[in-house]
Amino acid sequence: MAKTGPRKLHSYTLEFKLKAVRMSDEPGVLIKDVAESLCIHPFMLSRWRKEVRDGVLAGPVPELDTEAVAELKRLRDIERQYKLLQQEHDLLKKAIRFVSDQKHKSLLLSKQTVKPSRFK
Repeated sequence: MAKTGPRKLHSYTLEFKLKAVRMSDEPGVLIKDVAESLCIHPFMLSRWRKEVRDGVLAGPVPELDTEAVAELKRLRDIERQYKLLQQEHDLLKKAIRFVSDQKHKSLLLSKQTVKPSRFK
């Protein structure tokens, strides 16, 4: 059952928003990854990016945490590698299932006895 009452709204500082936008502007970093690391919705970060482009959000450019940006890039590479490993694993499972089925069919055919012919 849904909760009733006022919804809790988070209020983020201008510095937080600008830092998030700056992190998402780095090459090789995805908006989704930045949003996930900051525990915000990707749509919110996209909206902040639009507000910065339109001049609604403006302020001094905050210093960027280079370790955080490097960690986001590393996370993206690991996710890419993991996805590739999952695809390879699925392919190997299918190959094993195929070979197992072929072996099973082969055993069934070899176990079938041929009726001896009455005429020799």
